[in-house]
Amino acid sequence: MPNQQMPTDGQHHRESVFQPDPGLLEALAPLQGNERIRHLLKCFGLRTSLVRLKVIDALLTTVGSDRRLGVRGMHSHLLALDIPLSFLSVREVLKRLCSEGVVVLNNDKSYSLHPQAEAVLTARIDA
Repeated sequence: MPNQQMPTDGQHHRESVFQPDPGLLEALAPLQGNERIRHLLKCFGLRTSLVRLKVIDALLTTVGSDRRLGVRGMHSHLLALDIPLSFLSVREVLKRLCSEGVVVLNNDKSYSLHPQAEAVLTARIDA
């Protein structure tokens, strides 16, 4: 039986619970910073936590750049920002976000936002 907590290589073992809301673009317009990330987590049926907010925010800053973050890179990035999270916390959050379809584990062991999650955060809903 596959471990549901293990990250996948973009192949999801369970269906994403994300359902785009027809009025989503209008609802997202006034949202800034962490509010957008909170909304994203809610769309995927996840609770908000400090670690999830910081990890998704870090991934969002890498969108459109050549920078790739693995678990160690993510942990180092957060420490450089004076966000004292343990390596294990970062790793477990990334695993959970992968299993929920918010984040994708790339072939090079780096993480990136799932295109659907990126669309929610950047207010480009194509689903």
